[in-house]
Amino acid sequence: MKLLNDIQARYFSGTTVVLFFFSIGLLCASEATGVDEHVLVSAQPGIRALQPGETLTYDVSWSKMLLAGTVVMEIRDETLPDGRPGLKFLVTGRSAGLVEKLYPVHDTAWSIFDPQIMESLSYDLNQNYGNKKKRLDVVFDHSRKKATYTLNDDAPMKLDLPEQVQDGLSFLYYLRTLDEFTIGKVIAINVLGSDKIWAVEVHTLGRETVRTPAGEFSTIKVMTHPLYKGVFMNRGEVFIWLTDDSRRVPVLMKSTITVGSFVFNLTGIQLRNQK
Repeated sequence: MKLLNDIQARYFSGTTVVLFFFSIGLLCASEATGVDEHVLVSAQPGIRALQPGETLTYDVSWSKMLLAGTVVMEIRDETLPDGRPGLKFLVTGRSAGLVEKLYPVHDTAWSIFDPQIMESLSYDLNQNYGNKKKRLDVVFDHSRKKATYTLNDDAPMKLDLPEQVQDGLSFLYYLRTLDEFTIGKVIAINVLGSDKIWAVEVHTLGRETVRTPAGEFSTIKVMTHPLYKGVFMNRGEVFIWLTDDSRRVPVLMKSTITVGSFVFNLTGIQLRNQK
């Protein structure tokens, strides 16, 4: 049961970054070598990666042995508080099969995103795993460089923000808008996770052809590398395979842990204009 609990806890943190992608559990990776350039990048709005109506569905397996659950990621239209058009990133995850019977997990997370400034405005998380529940609410005030972080019924915390920052879910979508995937160049993105600001480095490893139940794709393989206050945090490895086109769809994601690895395998893509 202890092993199952650990598997479910990891699956759960994975579904919320993304599934991450999650929470900070997926924002982790090992050290990389051969880095000769390190830049903080900014994406430009209007990129095909952020298209309302997109729905991505994944099977989540543990060490290629056990179907742990499914994850669905959606991009929806959203009206921002000032009336401008915005985006809502929504991810839902639930356990399946034996895992669902023994230790059910039902998770929902969403991020309200302003495409004009390319930053998250708020992040909400509702976790239900086993007999436990967790609620998280984060509101960003970029003009004052502050965030209000509320966990369950605890008193809200005020956190200082850097110049540009994402939440754990918007991180993945923001990453998809970038165009600096070159071996030897490190992309750095600030991410708020677990009431801390992480400088998440993204290392480009190369190009690969990947097959999933959704089809065969030419991809860019990257690895994440989180630092806190400049210190590398060794929490496993996370690899992401993004389609090598303007949409940068994550077709495969793999997170290694002490008891194996979790694999997010794309099983379906749906766009708004598809019948």
